[in-house]
Amino acid sequence: MALSTRLMMRQGQSLVMTPQLLQAIKLLQFSHLELSAFVQDELDRNPLLERADDAPAPDAQPSIDRYGEAERAEPAGEAPDWARQDLPVDGAQLSGDLGTDVSNAFEPDAAPTPAAVTTPDDPGLSASAWTGSPGTGSGGGDGEASNLEAYVAAKPTLAEHLSEQFMVACVDPVDRLIGQTIIDSLDEYGYFRDSLAETAHRLGVAEGRVETVLKTIQTLDPSGVGARDLAECLAIQLRERDRCDPAMQALLANLPLLARREFATLRRLCGVDDEDLVDMLAEIRRLDPKPGRAFGGEPIQPVAPDVVVRPAADGGWRVELNTEVLPRVLVNQTYAATVNSARASEADKTFLATCLQNANWLTKSLEQRARTILKVSSEIVRQQDGFLAHGVEHLRPLNLRTIADAIGMHESTVSRVTSNKYMATPRGLFEMKYFFTASIPAQAGAEAHSAEAVRFRIKQMIEQERAENILSDDAIVTRLKEANIDIARRTVAKYRESLRIPSSVERRREKMAAQLQSA
Repeated sequence: MALSTRLMMRQGQSLVMTPQLLQAIKLLQFSHLELSAFVQDELDRNPLLERADDAPAPDAQPSIDRYGEAERAEPAGEAPDWARQDLPVDGAQLSGDLGTDVSNAFEPDAAPTPAAVTTPDDPGLSASAWTGSPGTGSGGGDGEASNLEAYVAAKPTLAEHLSEQFMVACVDPVDRLIGQTIIDSLDEYGYFRDSLAETAHRLGVAEGRVETVLKTIQTLDPSGVGARDLAECLAIQLRERDRCDPAMQALLANLPLLARREFATLRRLCGVDDEDLVDMLAEIRRLDPKPGRAFGGEPIQPVAPDVVVRPAADGGWRVELNTEVLPRVLVNQTYAATVNSARASEADKTFLATCLQNANWLTKSLEQRARTILKVSSEIVRQQDGFLAHGVEHLRPLNLRTIADAIGMHESTVSRVTSNKYMATPRGLFEMKYFFTASIPAQAGAEAHSAEAVRFRIKQMIEQERAENILSDDAIVTRLKEANIDIARRTVAKYRESLRIPSSVERRREKMAAQLQSA
């Protein structure tokens, strides 16, 4: 067969992923904190974008809708010339299609929620009251608001807290260097996990000197810091309380037995009776196994819901977006028209046209993102109506495909929407992924049960058991089958372990010890 070349015409369809489309899809899985950071970057980069809260509001200025698109507040009649102009980009005109319309990712015909996002009047100081001005002290005349966080004292870290004490407790410069090295090696809980030999070799000193400095650090506040393991941490705190007697030392040497609730073996090893053992266990519980925890980490950010569910007057549920966490931006069309009508160079006009296109894309993408979240959330609420009305026991099995088929979207879109999103309900604040649970079959072909509901039943059974009638995993399986739930024993054990509930043997020992302590 001879090889030859020829020209052919072929017609076909293909999906082109533009950069705007990729970014619009990425916006779906952003949390509200990530979205706020992204919008702030766009505001810093694009001169045509401005926050809705910061925009002036004269009578003829554009009004802001719920998600940031501008609506011109022009009087009835013909629009002005600048509103009908298209900005040129290298000789071409900007089209209205920004490349962000994805039928499988967004629903352009989805109706927005009727919830309004008008900001209530603030009886306190306005934002402009904090802006510095000439002659008012801080802030100067640059028009920027004063940063109050710059005047807030930072919380000292564990290393800083220990270094200040160690500089007073030790005067030798070599020991100070060794001590600072040890302090810098402590983990977030205050434990020294490195090897003394390796530390001594790295510093070029004797191992005994490093250990002596470590002993000094272990005398600092908080008590127990600088320990190499849990037993040493508890022993340091007990010595400060003058409670580290031989019986307590034997208990600390057998902490694994304490974790397994083998109290009979502990009584024999410590040489004490039941009453003394109960007192020793109470003393252990009053200690802090992680002394550095009070100084570690960044402040925890509170979780803000993206969707709020409230009971409706007709007995249903009202699903609304939390507009407090939605960034609201608008496009300054007046500024764009003013600059475009001025005698600007082609490079300036091209830059302005690009900024206008990106600004229009952002406002459109934010609205599409909000509509998609609202549509998915409304379907989740419809599917899990029993949970909202009656509790966890009525949580239905649910997967991504069920939601995707109901609203006409792809599973990947639903997965992006429910990632890092939270829903505030009358039952509490839940991540959207919480409502998607596996299915546990029922006997005799009845309706399946949610895995989360079954896990809740297991927790309730164990909480209601008595010390003389501890439920084994087999007994739990029997009770669940009586409730028409077909489940295996290994599944019960897996759910129990996920709830951090000890085995029946350990629970029996723990309840017996509690009875002895109460007696």
